[in-house]
Parts: sequence; structure tokens; C-alpha cells
Amino acid sequence: MAKVTLNPMIEEIQGKLGGYVFRRTRSGKMYLSKVPDMSRVKWSKAQKESRERFKKAVAYAQAAMADPKVRSRYEKKAEKEGRRARDLAIADYLKGKNLLTAGK
Repeated sequence: MAKVTLNPMIEEIQGKLGGYVFRRTRSGKMYLSKVPDMSRVKWSKAQKESRERFKKAVAYAQAAMADPKVRSRYEKKAEKEGRRARDLAIADYLKGKNLLTAGK
């Protein structure tokens, strides 16, 4: 794997550039990969349903992070598990758990 040291004037680089995408992991490592060509992909019905379900999970996570009580519960749990609160909220939704309506 190639290793690049950027000029100190460039603190960070992210996003797409000329058909490539720059990604940074949580540990801080930077990756460069070619943007996939998805123009010819035909999504199956199951794939479309899965993508829609994940879209709803992300919307749930955004709502959960906007609610201070629910957010604090996820943040405490995330700290114990070494994960991000948003990721835990998405996982909960996909497992059928909903803390937004649990206490109401």
C-alpha cells in the first residue's frame, strides 16, 4: 500500500476528486479509492427493500440523537462498548428496538 505525506498547508482532504474518493477511518487512517460505477446496476427487490429499511434506520438515529434523553442513553452505552452512539441507534432500529417510543 502506498503511503503519502501531504504538505503541511493541507490539513485535511475529503470527498471526491477526479473519480476518486478520500475516506478517513475512525482511527485516522486515510484511504483513497476509485468511485464505483453503479450506472449499470439493477437492484433486486430485496436490495431495494434493504436500502429503504436502512434509510429508515438512519432517520431513526437522527431523531434519537436530537432527543437529549435518548441521546444520553446511547452515548453512555457507546462509551462502554467503544462505538459511536449513532451506530448503536441504527443497530437498535434494525433489531426492532425503538427508544423514542419505549418510554411513552
